[in-house]
Amino acid sequence: MHRLYEQEDIAIFWDSEKCRHAKRCVTGSPRTFDITRRPWIDPTKAPTAEIWQAVSACPSGALTCVYTHGIRIVLDEEGHRSIALDGEKQIGECDFDETEDCVEIFHTEVLPEYGRKGIAKRLVYKVTEAAEHAKKRVLSSCSYAKKVLE
Repeated sequence: MHRLYEQEDIAIFWDSEKCRHAKRCVTGSPRTFDITRRPWIDPTKAPTAEIWQAVSACPSGALTCVYTHGIRIVLDEEGHRSIALDGEKQIGECDFDETEDCVEIFHTEVLPEYGRKGIAKRLVYKVTEAAEHAKKRVLSSCSYAKKVLE
């Protein structure tokens, strides 16, 4: 399971398959990571620095985070894509095809001047999370998405 949790400053990625339940996140920022709550991660509950430090202590790599740089990620279900927006300007997208039981990501791209900020990863996670909520398998013919989902 892949989940994306965002607030104004940071985006937190959680890959449940990598999680080894060391609970360093829970002890590092108990307001953010609360296993009795659903969703169990809420990045609005603590200061960014505290969250970043707790995520950085994750020994398995199941938790990672990036600064959002003011970029919004939106799922466009009708257009079969997630899009990255800097204000009103579209700066990236992740395209997918959908069947009754499967979502296949086939293309992910971010404008070069916005590269290396985690935007593409956020785009992939947005699509993956929606697919998993719909109980659909996620496949990828996009080399970038394959790498993110490994």
